[in-house]
Amino acid sequence: MLPDSRTQPDADAAPGSGPAAEAVVRLEHVAKSFGNNHVLRDFSLLVQPGQNVVVLGKSGSGKSVLVKCIIGLLRPDAGRITVLGHDVASLPHDALDQLRARLGFLFQSNALYDSMTVRENLLFPLRRQWMAHGRSEEETLVQQALDDVGLGDTADKMPAELSGGMRKRIALARTLILRPEIILYDEPTTGLDPVTGREIDHLIRDVQQKYNTAALIISHDMDCVRLTADRVALLAEGRCYAEGTYEQLQQHPDPRVNEFFI
Repeated sequence: MLPDSRTQPDADAAPGSGPAAEAVVRLEHVAKSFGNNHVLRDFSLLVQPGQNVVVLGKSGSGKSVLVKCIIGLLRPDAGRITVLGHDVASLPHDALDQLRARLGFLFQSNALYDSMTVRENLLFPLRRQWMAHGRSEEETLVQQALDDVGLGDTADKMPAELSGGMRKRIALARTLILRPEIILYDEPTTGLDPVTGREIDHLIRDVQQKYNTAALIISHDMDCVRLTADRVALLAEGRCYAEGTYEQLQQHPDPRVNEFFI
């Protein structure tokens, strides 16, 4: 059962449900500043196994900074970030790379290589892994990833031959080929028309249900939030300002929360 956002958490616990030890992502009192710009202030959040958590916030609220801290591209000034049981800030470079291989990242821009075919785009991260794959296994993994996103016949196409929604699906297929335990989605529906955006939202749910992946989704698209989130965390004033289900936050009495749902 998902938590009631009105329930008061333990003083030392991050907002979330279930035992803290079960969380695949745990953020405790995270702070990050750039000079006098205090982007994150005492931000705490849990992501449980198999759960989609959407971080909602206005532009410039610190959502991208939060993701960069989670994957170790930025080091927080204070607090602790634990991913799959590992303290991110304490990991040496090689161990951090191995942890990142267990995470999937869907870029807002898709970040496909225009000079490569779809197949080559999917093989690129696979061949950068320290685990070797035979050619037959590689082809099986490519085809499975493409089938997962409903584009099984596009392996030999170039990205320029695909629509925006298809490129987004290919970017997700490239993420899925590594069988990540957690997927980070950065504004997955930005730039897409409403129909295609909803298709991507449903695909995010399909991936969650098929592979039982956890996901942290950065979005200000309220349709995306409604369709993909098990829990929603509002990032405001540098902290987890409010947290709960979509319906709980929709009925929240605080105008700063409610304004997103009007």
